[in-house]
Amino acid sequence: MRLVIARCSVDYAGKLTAHLPMAPRLVLIKADGSVSVHADDRAYKPLNWMNPPCSLREEPFEENGAVARWTVTHGKSGERLILTIEEILHDTSHELGLDPGLQKDGVEAHLQELLAEHITTLGDGWTLVRREFPTAIGPVDILCRDAGSATVAVEIKRRGEIDGVEQLTRYLDLLNRDPHLAPVRGIFAAQEIKPQARVLALDRGIDCVTLDYDALRGIEHEGTLF
Repeated sequence: MRLVIARCSVDYAGKLTAHLPMAPRLVLIKADGSVSVHADDRAYKPLNWMNPPCSLREEPFEENGAVARWTVTHGKSGERLILTIEEILHDTSHELGLDPGLQKDGVEAHLQELLAEHITTLGDGWTLVRREFPTAIGPVDILCRDAGSATVAVEIKRRGEIDGVEQLTRYLDLLNRDPHLAPVRGIFAAQEIKPQARVLALDRGIDCVTLDYDALRGIEHEGTLF
């Protein structure tokens, strides 16, 4: 990973256009080729970003006080992020190595195990390919095929929030580069899915499924005591 703190402006050129005026920002360039631009707020959410596959070209650019221009180009769509740099305040690189992936708590791990055993919960005729299907950025909880033999990646959470949708999005981006698997669609499955996470998932073409933990374990509730 390369970490750069620079005073820069950012222009996006693609289906739409967007402009970030000159200001100090954090630029992350990851080993998978992704580039993201961050401010000192908004938690983990970047101001703008480019998912892989993409390339970064750095070149001198002396105009209106700028010293360099970085152009990030997406390898498929041709969309571009153009960073006009006035000053680089910090530039360092670190080799992080292979990430072992998120370690789930007991409930999430058991949900994964139960859903794999009862994969037809997702639909009649569905079949399991593998639990913990490996990718370069960590294992996908469940890889399966639907009744039409299309590949489906399932990310399982106890509580479904936006970061889980982002995680599944990254997995889908990688899986869809494999011609033996593509096209791969996603399912975000959890006991509870936050409204914001559901909106983001549906916007990205990811289906949402609410899991009933007791039903997967074969426990039936005949009534509720108040």
